[in-house]
Amino acid sequence: MEEHEGGVSIAGRDEMSVAAAGKEATSKWAVLGIVAIGVFMATLDASIVNISLPKISLSFHVPLSGTVEWVVIGYLIVIASILLTLGRLADMVGRKLIWVWGLAIFTFSSALCGAAPSLLSLVAFRALQGVGGAMIMAISPAMVTHAFPSTERGRALGIIAAIVAIGTSAGPTVGGIITQAFTWRWIFYINVPIGIIGISATLRVLKENIHRSGAEQHFDFIGAILLSAGLTCLMLGVSFGQELGWHSIMILGLFAAAVVLLAVFMAVEKHVDQPIVDLSLFRNRLFSSALVSSFLSFLALFAVMFLMPFYLEELLSFPPLQAGLVLTAVPLTISLVAPLSGWLSDRFGSQALSSTGLAIGSIGLWFLSNLTPRASIFDIVWPLVVTGFGQALFQSPNNNAIMGSVPLNRLGIAAGFLATVRVLGQGFSVALTGAIFTSLGGAQAGAILHQKGALSVGPLENTFIHAFHIALVTCMIIAAIGVFTSLMRGQAR
Repeated sequence: MEEHEGGVSIAGRDEMSVAAAGKEATSKWAVLGIVAIGVFMATLDASIVNISLPKISLSFHVPLSGTVEWVVIGYLIVIASILLTLGRLADMVGRKLIWVWGLAIFTFSSALCGAAPSLLSLVAFRALQGVGGAMIMAISPAMVTHAFPSTERGRALGIIAAIVAIGTSAGPTVGGIITQAFTWRWIFYINVPIGIIGISATLRVLKENIHRSGAEQHFDFIGAILLSAGLTCLMLGVSFGQELGWHSIMILGLFAAAVVLLAVFMAVEKHVDQPIVDLSLFRNRLFSSALVSSFLSFLALFAVMFLMPFYLEELLSFPPLQAGLVLTAVPLTISLVAPLSGWLSDRFGSQALSSTGLAIGSIGLWFLSNLTPRASIFDIVWPLVVTGFGQALFQSPNNNAIMGSVPLNRLGIAAGFLATVRVLGQGFSVALTGAIFTSLGGAQAGAILHQKGALSVGPLENTFIHAFHIALVTCMIIAAIGVFTSLMRGQAR
């Protein structure tokens, strides 16, 4: 039986892919290898910098809080603000052009970051690096989806999910080793040879023609500016809400500006012939439900990677290296399970797998919420494995459903949406769980315990565990809601 996704039949899509392949013949596995290089470099760099911030602050003689935080925050805000715009641009001019420029900008800016003479220049170069990273992240799922037939798409996207997990888990360890053996500057220089290899492979192997927009396609500059400005205000508010206070004038002003800018953007898009965001995509229940489920999954499950370091280091007094090794249980599990779950979605569809995965992740959050101050490493690791298993079982089939539900000429914007909800979900997860944990006294109790400044640790431990429990139970409820939104999508293959 021929099934349809987003108004395009599977058979029709595969015929279109084959026809395109006749003109732009490139091995699907070569495309996957090229994408893997770029994705690994971008995800490694996102996680490698945090561990080097103390050394960076010492190098420039500034405190660890303040301007140095923008080395991380600036990178993430730039990425979040332009992902959707780049997805639309890729649909207009072709994925190869955006990909090559993304690798080139990322590689060049990495060299600039390594040679940065001041902290302000480092922040500026990291923002430029964010542009390159966004170009890579915005279209990598589209490149894989275009290269593989629908019967193999889930497995390929699962392999990319595994690469992301490996890059994320390797970042802190690799960053620590490089910083200790050389200097913090080499965490950026390491990207240069990898980027050059990626650019060379792309130019030699990828045969996609560059499409010119011409008179028939027009880029919506006003919409792009409104969207980027709105998302920037939103991410700034989320990033600094905890630090400045959620009721502060600046944070409320940022959120108000985000609402106004995004509302104006939506109004403008309805009257533009070729908008940045094709709102008609949301009429497709599969696309919209899977996208909402993706946002809820990152909102719920990313809390584990945010809260668990506080539990391990402040409550259990684990050294950072040991805490980091314990937490690798999640990305390592994802790297093993994601390709398998993607392969299964190619054969049995995404609805049951994604819904079951998010349900398992919700159960994992419940187990983690019940950890005690006397938990053993085994007590900690197996719930992390359950959570990672659920996330992997959800993610690859869900990504497969999203990318398979749109026409080929909308793959770029679909990939942009996929990356944007991931960044926004992670940002809101940190904001939500941080607010709950702090408001219930968990952050203050953990700080005192970490400094060994308490005469009686019992009440402080109870306060910490209570805040920890409520924060993770809240995320468990969010994940459970995601199960229902996942079931609402209907069945697709």
